[in-house]
Amino acid sequence: MSAVLQVRDLEVAYHTSAGPVRAVNGVSFELEPGERLGLVGESGSGKSTIALALLRMIRPPGKIEGGEVVLDGTSLLPLSDEEMRRMRLASIAMIAQGAMNSLNPVARVRAQIADCFRDHDVQLSNRELDERISSLLERVGLQPSVANMYPHELSGGMKQRVCIAIAICLSPKVIIADEPTSALDVVVQRQVMDTLQVVQTDIGASIILIGHDMGLMAQVVNRLGVMYAGDLVEIAAVSDMFGDPLHPYTQLLIGSLPSLSSKRLMRAIPGLPPSLLNRPAGCPFRARCPHVMSRCESENPALRQVRPNHQVACHLYDS
Repeated sequence: MSAVLQVRDLEVAYHTSAGPVRAVNGVSFELEPGERLGLVGESGSGKSTIALALLRMIRPPGKIEGGEVVLDGTSLLPLSDEEMRRMRLASIAMIAQGAMNSLNPVARVRAQIADCFRDHDVQLSNRELDERISSLLERVGLQPSVANMYPHELSGGMKQRVCIAIAICLSPKVIIADEPTSALDVVVQRQVMDTLQVVQTDIGASIILIGHDMGLMAQVVNRLGVMYAGDLVEIAAVSDMFGDPLHPYTQLLIGSLPSLSSKRLMRAIPGLPPSLLNRPAGCPFRARCPHVMSRCESENPALRQVRPNHQVACHLYDS
């Protein structure tokens, strides 16, 4: 089975007066058809920057400085702005963090969904458009009457479902969900994620889910990638990641989670991530790592496969 999305050595930097901030540092991964891939990590680790880079929505002072992004055989980075605009929604779509900020507060839901069709030259009569919009809303668990409402008339969960309806309106191959449930209570979170999984199956899309909630990731994704200081430090099937994490950061991250099966003290990870403005030489996690070695001071380990379908970037596994 060939990957629907291939990311190779992606590099993104934000250029400031003090120097470049290396937000994404040579990240590589693949996304299989129908797969749900999670990306987790601390704030500032580069997760959302990857999402924006895949959609070619990095704006100055940010810049994609290297790498390759291939979507279903099409290389996205060399495309013109107009060609990339037509790829968005049609082939790759995004459900942004904070639905209220994603929707136009002075336009009805119908008009906002209709804009998506109009922007991609989908010719529909008014009747056909109403039928298509009603069908989209029903697929995400909303009544067709929601089309005549403004965003402020909707609850948080309803607004997020409208964002999902917009994302799937042209049946893209890849949907990027950037913390889609961060502002919702736990019951609505589950409902929204169930909706996302149902529509994913309906249109046969693959999903990249970005977030901080390890519990949500464990329930939803097939594979999980862990980001740290702009690097992808580990990626594996979610069962392998939680059952036997390899990278010291992943081990500490999972060890800091509360457990219902055993009584133990919750332990925070000591220290802070390094500044990406003056990125230190060697492994970026070395100052916080309990297994630091001398070579960690000068060599940043490459991500490589150490077990079947389990990749890690750590000198502990070089031999």
